[in-house]
Amino acid sequence: MQISLRPGLKLAHQLFNDSDRLMALMILSLHALLIWGDSIDLHRALFLCHYGCFLMWQPVMRQSKTLSWQAAFLIVIGAAVGMLFINWWVIAFWIASLFALIGGRIFSEETSRDRLPNILASTYLLAILLLWVVPKLLKSNDDLAAAAFMLTYFLPLLPLAILFLSAKHKSKAQSANIDFFYTLLIFLLSSIVILGSFAIGVIWKIHYIKLLIVVVMSLAATLVVLSWLWNPSSSFSGLELLMSRYLLSIGLPFEHWIRQIAKYAEYESTAEKFLQAAMRELVELNWVSGLMWEAEGSKDQIGEATPFISTFTFHQLHLTLYSRWQFSPAMYLHVQLLTQILGEFYEAKRREEMIVQNTYMQSLYETGSRLTHDIKNILQSMGTLSAAAAQSSDDGSDDARLIELVKKQIPRLSQRLASTLTKLELPSTEKKSQEKVANWWKGFKQLNNNLQISFEAPINMPKTDIDPDVLDSVVDNLLHNALEKAKLEANTIIKVSLMPSAHFCLEVTDTGSAVPKNVVDRLFKAHISSKNGLGVGLFHAAQQARNAGYELSLVDNQDGEVRFRLEMVEEDKTLTA
Repeated sequence: MQISLRPGLKLAHQLFNDSDRLMALMILSLHALLIWGDSIDLHRALFLCHYGCFLMWQPVMRQSKTLSWQAAFLIVIGAAVGMLFINWWVIAFWIASLFALIGGRIFSEETSRDRLPNILASTYLLAILLLWVVPKLLKSNDDLAAAAFMLTYFLPLLPLAILFLSAKHKSKAQSANIDFFYTLLIFLLSSIVILGSFAIGVIWKIHYIKLLIVVVMSLAATLVVLSWLWNPSSSFSGLELLMSRYLLSIGLPFEHWIRQIAKYAEYESTAEKFLQAAMRELVELNWVSGLMWEAEGSKDQIGEATPFISTFTFHQLHLTLYSRWQFSPAMYLHVQLLTQILGEFYEAKRREEMIVQNTYMQSLYETGSRLTHDIKNILQSMGTLSAAAAQSSDDGSDDARLIELVKKQIPRLSQRLASTLTKLELPSTEKKSQEKVANWWKGFKQLNNNLQISFEAPINMPKTDIDPDVLDSVVDNLLHNALEKAKLEANTIIKVSLMPSAHFCLEVTDTGSAVPKNVVDRLFKAHISSKNGLGVGLFHAAQQARNAGYELSLVDNQDGEVRFRLEMVEEDKTLTA
């Protein structure tokens, strides 16, 4: 017995778990109700069968959803009313509703295989409506007597074909997609056909075939005209633009709102002022009674509070809107769009303020760091002078030479310090001094003569003028780094060479270890962490040299030979860059 029940259970499972096959059963039960439901008892039985198939197929509530007692009560009331008060008018609009539900789903299906069952079902419903139900309303059965046999026995082949369609390539998760706009449009068109056919048939008293042709052709002509008016040409947008504007604005000044918000975002200097101006503009709308908003820890309110409250949150803005009446769903979505635009503009203003603040802080940091670097180099030069004084002999033989060195270097250090203080007070004002290479080289050698550094220079010095403040700052930084390396690595030789070229070119070389590769990649481009000093010296030295018309580079980097070059950039190279 169990073996004989298995095919039946399998068939029932295939029927009741497939939306298209349930739709086919519903249409077949409707066909039986329309054709063979003349007797009262058979009519009620067929109606209950059709009503049950519809409940299992209907796309509004899922089959797995638990019914509430209110929904169950409505289902029972619908069955009772259908059995007691059904007539051809009720049947006509019922079929129009089914046609709208099924026809509206055609536009939401992705593939032709998924659309085919809905197309077959819609074809059946439209045919049975125009060729069977409407003639019953007009009592014109004799006009379609020749088509009665075809309607009775051949039209059901359409829903039967749905039952036997292959379900192999059908998506497993069948969702009840209902396009409200298309469904409503199809229902209205079906209602126009029903009522138009009835009105013309009653007034003109013409043959039903002629009547059907007049109604269908009139409706087709109307749709053609509307489709042309929807988008008639590229120069005139037609009804499409009017409909889009209405759906966007719902009768509200959407475009005016966008222009005003953009104007406030452009002219208001701060995000807070922009927000206040936007709120004053929003409260002027006739459906807004008051507003309360919270942003960045501060609260503010404008207008009057009402019982109709809507809340919106976008980024850091929390907005409470008091309206003069309760919003409909469409109105709420529109208000959400308006407030979201406000929130996005407000967030953009906040980011703009943050960028300006970060730029200001970055400028302060770079200026302070650069001036700190200059002062550090000056202090290093003063330390060199102190070291020279400490190394002088006790018998006083070197006092005259030391005094001469101090007389020459103290004014230069004082000048560099004064220049640094001027940059601190007026960062945009920088005065450049000029000096011959020979004079600068002589003073530079005297200042660093007591250090373990060897100096090389050609017989014929370059004739170009140089900026001594820039060279002192940059070269002092290079020497300081080399001396720090010499403290950690014994037997390191440091050499400063003035190259024999027409323009100024100086190299600082040491025989210590090479600069690590990860440091070389960022050298002169960004701040680098350093075990000694501030770790920003070479970065600011390179910037200072570049601004003065020089180029600082690492030309050799290997163990035993690390060479930095400071070279004046030629004019033709500057123009090419």
